[in-house]
Amino acid sequence: MDALIIEGPARLKGSVSISGSKNTALPLLFTSLLFDREVTFSNVPRLWDIETTLKLLETMGVTSHWDKEQGEISIMPTVIHKVAPYEWVRRMRAGILALGPLVARYGEAKVSLPGGCAIGARPVNYHLEAMRKMGVSVEVEEGYVKARLKGSLKGAHISFPQVTVTGTENLLILAAVAEGNSVIENAAREPEVVALGELLIRCGARMSGLGTSLIEVQGSTTLRHPEGKIVIPSDRIETGTWISIAAATRSELILQNVEIDQMGSVIRAFESMGVRFHLMAESRALRVEPADHYHPVDIETAPYPGFPTDMQAQLLTALCLAEGKSRVRENIFENRFMHVAELHRMGARITIHENEAIVEGPVTLQGAPIMATDLRASASLVVAGLCAQGRTKISRIYHLDRGYQRLDRKLNQVGAHIERVKEDS
Repeated sequence: MDALIIEGPARLKGSVSISGSKNTALPLLFTSLLFDREVTFSNVPRLWDIETTLKLLETMGVTSHWDKEQGEISIMPTVIHKVAPYEWVRRMRAGILALGPLVARYGEAKVSLPGGCAIGARPVNYHLEAMRKMGVSVEVEEGYVKARLKGSLKGAHISFPQVTVTGTENLLILAAVAEGNSVIENAAREPEVVALGELLIRCGARMSGLGTSLIEVQGSTTLRHPEGKIVIPSDRIETGTWISIAAATRSELILQNVEIDQMGSVIRAFESMGVRFHLMAESRALRVEPADHYHPVDIETAPYPGFPTDMQAQLLTALCLAEGKSRVRENIFENRFMHVAELHRMGARITIHENEAIVEGPVTLQGAPIMATDLRASASLVVAGLCAQGRTKISRIYHLDRGYQRLDRKLNQVGAHIERVKEDS
């Protein structure tokens, strides 16, 4: 098992290229199951979650080729087994995204209940209830979702009690090929949902309302094979993480390949702290300019376009440098402050009251041995290590490798001092 050793404090300078979006790539890779010819993706990030997805698809009989240096994946969706086994789905929650495409094309699926980060309950019952309304028989037995189409898929009016990204994605696929029209209320508005919908439209689907909470789908579509490569857009959470890094290390950085229209809530939060931004529109680049003094802020996570839960840990770490008392309220997951205990080891002054963290600053963080607990917590600990005095050792960084392409290498290229080492598992 790998660990990172970070020598801080770092002062960084230069340009960083943002990699492709993990949260967009995963549903699109699973969508290849809908087709009978090779599908090619470009700008795919080099991540463990991508590796896990391809391994999972291989268990179904699918063949793939991944040019990791070029960021290109070709998938031949030759499905033999309509089963997504526990061995692979337990490693990432996105495995549940095999459910929609398998039922849509083959009328049946057996998919393990998902795993992923230990950040609280993320039930799939919303997916299952919606599928039942569309004519699918669904049972949960021995840790697996067993779905079988009883007749034909029927369009339905779906109202999610709570916003669910993967639920919306699974239902978009089913609604596109169902008989009749479907309406999805309280749909997720995230850019990755929009990207999936746009791919389906490119293949002949008819839908409106993408990017809003009400999506209407005209069904009875025979999807055609997507022509040309499917390009994965840049990762908005990686962009936000680099903004946190620039702020915490008080380093001016230029971020390349930024999807700026997806960054509104994150940029506003850091602007409230005192961070300045300059958009270089002609090159899709964003210059991040730190401040000598940071203001405290009050922020709460919310579904897109609100402040993303996947940026909560990184912002909270940067707020340790703000002059005063900040409040961060986590409204999405009930167990997403596990990184706070590790930040305490570094000298942070953070108090947790139910779903709210109160951060008192400024503090000078001190390097310490710490342990990552989930993907975004890992990123927040890297941010902490970069601005801390002395040496920080972060164990269990396999979480980090699930969602960030070579983050340690990118950091070293702009002036950080980070070493990846092996440690006993």
